Amino acid sequence: MNGPLEWIAAVGTMLAAGLIAADLGRRVTGWGFVLFCAVAVTWIVSGLTSDAMPIAAMNVILLAINAWGVWQFLLSPKNRRVMEKMEQVEPAIEREVEQEMARDN
Repeated sequence: MNGPLEWIAAVGTMLAAGLIAADLGRRVTGWGFVLFCAVAVTWIVSGLTSDAMPIAAMNVILLAINAWGVWQFLLSPKNRRVMEKMEQVEPAIEREVEQEMARDN
Protein backbone atom coordinates (compact mmCIF):
# COMPACT_ATOMS: atom_id res chain seq x y z
CA MET A 1 0.00 0.00 0.00
CA ASN A 2 2.45 2.64 -1.08
CA GLY A 3 1.37 3.51 -4.59
CA PRO A 4 0.07 6.70 -6.21
CA LEU A 5 -3.53 5.91 -5.23
CA GLU A 6 -2.63 5.89 -1.55
CA TRP A 7 -0.61 9.11 -1.87
CA ILE A 8 -3.53 10.84 -3.58
CA ALA A 9 -5.86 9.62 -0.84
CA ALA A 10 -3.45 10.70 1.91
CA VAL A 11 -2.92 14.20 0.51
CA GLY A 12 -6.67 14.58 -0.13
CA THR A 13 -7.42 13.50 3.44
CA MET A 14 -5.05 16.11 4.83
CA LEU A 15 -6.50 18.84 2.60
CA ALA A 16 -10.06 17.93 3.59
CA ALA A 17 -9.16 17.97 7.29
CA GLY A 18 -7.52 21.37 6.81
CA LEU A 19 -10.60 22.80 5.09
CA ILE A 20 -12.83 21.68 7.93
CA ALA A 21 -10.44 22.71 10.70
CA ALA A 22 -9.90 26.17 9.18
CA ASP A 23 -13.56 27.03 9.84
CA LEU A 24 -13.78 29.31 6.81
CA GLY A 25 -17.57 29.12 6.62
CA ARG A 26 -20.26 26.58 5.91
CA ARG A 27 -19.57 26.31 2.18
CA VAL A 28 -15.85 25.66 2.59
CA THR A 29 -16.57 23.15 5.34
CA GLY A 30 -19.13 21.48 3.07
CA TRP A 31 -16.57 21.19 0.30
CA GLY A 32 -14.16 19.71 2.82
CA PHE A 33 -16.74 16.98 3.43
CA VAL A 34 -17.08 16.47 -0.34
CA LEU A 35 -13.32 15.99 -0.56
CA PHE A 36 -13.45 13.58 2.39
CA CYS A 37 -16.09 11.56 0.49
CA ALA A 38 -13.89 11.40 -2.60
CA VAL A 39 -10.83 10.25 -0.69
CA ALA A 40 -12.89 7.73 1.28
CA VAL A 41 -13.83 6.12 -2.03
CA THR A 42 -10.16 6.17 -3.00
CA TRP A 43 -9.21 4.50 0.30
CA ILE A 44 -11.95 1.89 -0.20
CA VAL A 45 -10.64 1.02 -3.67
CA SER A 46 -7.10 0.92 -2.36
CA GLY A 47 -8.07 -1.30 0.57
CA LEU A 48 -10.02 -3.72 -1.61
CA THR A 49 -7.29 -4.01 -4.24
CA SER A 50 -4.50 -4.35 -1.66
CA ASP A 51 -6.33 -6.84 0.56
CA ALA A 52 -6.41 -4.28 3.38
CA MET A 53 -9.96 -4.89 4.57
CA PRO A 54 -9.70 -2.83 7.79
CA ILE A 55 -8.88 0.30 5.71
CA ALA A 56 -11.74 -0.44 3.31
CA ALA A 57 -14.25 -1.14 6.10
CA MET A 58 -13.26 1.97 8.07
CA ASN A 59 -13.65 4.15 5.00
CA VAL A 60 -17.09 2.74 4.17
CA ILE A 61 -18.22 4.08 7.57
CA LEU A 62 -16.33 7.35 7.08
CA LEU A 63 -17.93 7.76 3.66
CA ALA A 64 -21.37 7.56 5.26
CA ILE A 65 -20.40 10.04 7.99
CA ASN A 66 -18.90 12.47 5.50
CA ALA A 67 -21.90 12.16 3.17
CA TRP A 68 -24.00 13.25 6.14
CA GLY A 69 -21.63 16.22 6.52
CA VAL A 70 -22.18 17.12 2.85
CA TRP A 71 -25.93 16.99 3.47
CA GLN A 72 -25.69 19.14 6.60
CA PHE A 73 -23.40 21.79 5.16
CA LEU A 74 -24.35 21.97 1.46
CA LEU A 75 -27.60 20.22 0.58
CA SER A 76 -30.10 20.44 3.45
CA PRO A 77 -32.89 22.87 2.46
CA LYS A 78 -33.29 24.00 6.08
CA ASN A 79 -29.58 24.72 6.48
CA ARG A 80 -29.42 26.42 3.06
CA ARG A 81 -32.08 28.90 4.24
CA VAL A 82 -30.05 29.58 7.38
CA MET A 83 -26.92 30.12 5.27
CA GLU A 84 -28.73 32.56 2.98
CA LYS A 85 -30.00 34.57 5.95
CA MET A 86 -26.54 34.62 7.52
CA GLU A 87 -25.03 35.89 4.28
CA GLN A 88 -27.53 38.74 4.26
CA VAL A 89 -26.69 39.94 7.77
CA GLU A 90 -22.96 39.17 7.69
CA PRO A 91 -21.86 42.57 6.30
CA ALA A 92 -23.79 44.41 9.03
CA ILE A 93 -22.28 42.22 11.73
CA GLU A 94 -18.78 42.77 10.38
CA ARG A 95 -19.30 46.56 10.37
CA GLU A 96 -20.56 46.45 13.94
CA VAL A 97 -17.58 44.39 15.09
CA GLU A 98 -15.16 46.79 13.37
CA GLN A 99 -16.84 49.79 15.02
CA GLU A 100 -16.68 48.12 18.41
CA MET A 101 -13.01 47.31 17.96
CA ALA A 102 -12.30 50.90 16.94
CA ARG A 103 -14.02 52.16 20.08
CA ASP A 104 -11.95 49.81 22.26
CA ASN A 105 -8.69 51.15 20.81
